[in-house]
Amino acid sequence: MCQSPPKITVVGSINMDLITETSRFPSPGETILGLNYTNSPGGKGANQAVAAARLGAEVSFVGCIGADSNGGELKKKLIEEGIDITGIDTSKEKPTGIAQITVSSDDNHIIVVPGANFELTSRWIEMNKELIVNSDIVVLQLEIPLSIVDEVISLAYQHNVPVLLNPAPATQLPESILKKITYFTPNETEFSLITGYIPGNEYKAAFKSLQQKGIQHVILTRGEQGVMFKKGEQLVELPSRKVDVVDTTGAGDAFNGALAYGIASKQPLHQAIEFAIKVSSHAVTKMGAQSGMPTMKEVEEL
Repeated sequence: MCQSPPKITVVGSINMDLITETSRFPSPGETILGLNYTNSPGGKGANQAVAAARLGAEVSFVGCIGADSNGGELKKKLIEEGIDITGIDTSKEKPTGIAQITVSSDDNHIIVVPGANFELTSRWIEMNKELIVNSDIVVLQLEIPLSIVDEVISLAYQHNVPVLLNPAPATQLPESILKKITYFTPNETEFSLITGYIPGNEYKAAFKSLQQKGIQHVILTRGEQGVMFKKGEQLVELPSRKVDVVDTTGAGDAFNGALAYGIASKQPLHQAIEFAIKVSSHAVTKMGAQSGMPTMKEVEEL
């Protein structure tokens, strides 16, 4: 008997990425010539939804776009990925969110203008309650209002649905949110802001402080240095994979989408993290956030 695909609901941002490629980043006040410019579907929420869908998950997306051409194109792209878009609301007040992304060498600078992403309402969450409570896992980020993040996490918590929170962009979070999170996936910057950890110090105390606030599993992503998580009383480090990097824009989103897929597929956490590292390593070998997300076939061929 074939196992049914995991059901994942992503509640988060959906943006149009405005991507400029340059030979180097300009200094303040300096103008330089770019090498290339493209528009590409993005937003951390939508990126993570696409990452999970391409791996074979049954994905529903809850978010908000503007009544404009960018919003229409973004919805069309999600439909093409096989993602359920019934949870996408349309704001008449704000335009679809955008992200201005400058890519140089193997790094990037990003400015996000939330637009309609910040128009996501409690009423809309209530209308899409069934999607959330019937999921194998719910995935969130912080490019939507924090009050909505809190509401969704509380709803999932009440119905015993695991929650994966990717705390990006970095911000302080109240314990009322932290204590209901099952899987918490900060990068070094986010980890430092939330815990007060000073890079170069012992990690163990910072991990412990988050677990004492109620988080069940903390998974710290460290770019080229790999991933660190706690297994029992031990901190486990898993290395990154060495690849030819083209664009790091979607690396974290690929990791989170793949991690959600692995967890919802009942993989042991250690195995799910290794799988997510493999997927994110593949994603950075291509240009663009969503366009770089690999299929399960591509991952298996690595």
